[in-house]
Amino acid sequence: MFGFRPDGKKVKDIDPIQRIIPHIMPTRNDAQNMTEYDCPCEPLDAFIIEQSDKGVEYTYMHLIIAAMVRVYARFPRLNRFVINGRIFQHNEIQVSFVVKKDLSPDAPDALVKLNFTGMETLQEVQQKIDEAIEANNNIEANNGTDKLARLITMTPNFLIKLTVGLIKLLDKHGMLPKAILNLSPFHTSLFITNLKSIKGPSIFHHLYNFGTTGIFMAMGKESEVPVVNADGKIVVGKRMPVQIVTDERFCDGFYFVSAMKFWERLLKHPTQMMMPPEALSEDVKVIFGRKAREMAQQQKQA
Repeated sequence: MFGFRPDGKKVKDIDPIQRIIPHIMPTRNDAQNMTEYDCPCEPLDAFIIEQSDKGVEYTYMHLIIAAMVRVYARFPRLNRFVINGRIFQHNEIQVSFVVKKDLSPDAPDALVKLNFTGMETLQEVQQKIDEAIEANNNIEANNGTDKLARLITMTPNFLIKLTVGLIKLLDKHGMLPKAILNLSPFHTSLFITNLKSIKGPSIFHHLYNFGTTGIFMAMGKESEVPVVNADGKIVVGKRMPVQIVTDERFCDGFYFVSAMKFWERLLKHPTQMMMPPEALSEDVKVIFGRKAREMAQQQKQA
């Protein structure tokens, strides 16, 4: 309560205009901004083939998420959220996504959330993602989120409504227990959906008013399109659409564009993510805790 939450710290030193914006636009639906990035696939494909020859298998999703983890570490203001008119800074970099338990229309989904410090290499990000997918991609698998949802929905409909209403009220005032926050995929830095994996088109996915999701990304099926190459000639290029929806209330446009340009550079040169970041800013070290600071110090000593 009173600006304190288990999953974030209240941001105090902010511009007066930015401070009043959450009261003008009280919900994320009010404050959604949408953009589209046609991701060049050629550098991703070349990197994936090169690493496959070395026995390491990467996917587009590994690269997209790993690049976003670097972005959050480099641009920490992107890792903020708005609750009850206040702007908070996430304690961790968190990424949520959906795992289909079986490739059939009737198969249920599993919601997964992973935590990062920002110091991870690409292979460390890959391992976390693959372990989460392997643990959840069968019908019998039940993670903590599944169990919590099943517990809530075992009751009659009116009790489900009351329970969800109570959870929202507690969340609004920073009183939701950390155990529930840890299980909730809606309390996250980034939510990403990989529609490419089911050969689907990309979509502009709305932000949830419940939780803390500040950015939602949707990857779509890649296609061949005409592009202008470095010589000014029109050639056939392979592009993957990535639709991005953001909450504009905690981050100005210049900061967001700068962050996304950095993300684009990482995707065009994925080898940069094979090693940990050279350094984290002092702000990032404070935000992401002692573990990130210790890892940064060990890297300097090495």
